[in-house]
Amino acid sequence: MSDREDFIRILEETRRPGMDKVLAGLDELGFYDAPASTRFHGCTPGGLLVHSLNVYREAVVIGGIQAKLKPGVEASLPRDSVAIAALLHDVCKAEVYRQAEKFRKDKNGKWEKYASWDVDYSAFPVGHGEKSVIRLLRWGLEMTDDEIMAIRWHMSGFDLAFQSAEAKGNFGAASDKCPLLAVLKAADGLASHVLE
Repeated sequence: MSDREDFIRILEETRRPGMDKVLAGLDELGFYDAPASTRFHGCTPGGLLVHSLNVYREAVVIGGIQAKLKPGVEASLPRDSVAIAALLHDVCKAEVYRQAEKFRKDKNGKWEKYASWDVDYSAFPVGHGEKSVIRLLRWGLEMTDDEIMAIRWHMSGFDLAFQSAEAKGNFGAASDKCPLLAVLKAADGLASHVLE
């Protein structure tokens, strides 16, 4: 089974209303061929798909460990919510990267061309997590509050550096209320910095 088929299968197994429109929207945006970043983790065609699957696999493991360490927490981490939050947390990236030729100096100090990526957020500049949530809701995906909070705040400190005290308070409240947020953040970090 290809990564794309695995991704689609996991999301279809959630049986969540609106998932058919989400999958069609992802295809239209070019999600499956997009990179995950311009020069960091997953900066190759298809990197976003691989990253999303890695986040999902990490989230399943982390959620399982948390359920063993704190009985009762598994009720806050239903498998369908873990799948939706992990696989769809970076939907916002599907249309922002464009292939570009750039220049750098080689080991001899001579300029050379190399393939890279440019990023352009101007088509819908509403923020990282927010954009993912808005897109999913517009496509008609029925989401739980925990899924919305986890996807919205998964970038946490990276978003908060330039935000208000109110935003920091909202992030803190979401973190206290939503174990799925902590699992998604940890899984995203491990996938980005260890697996990729």
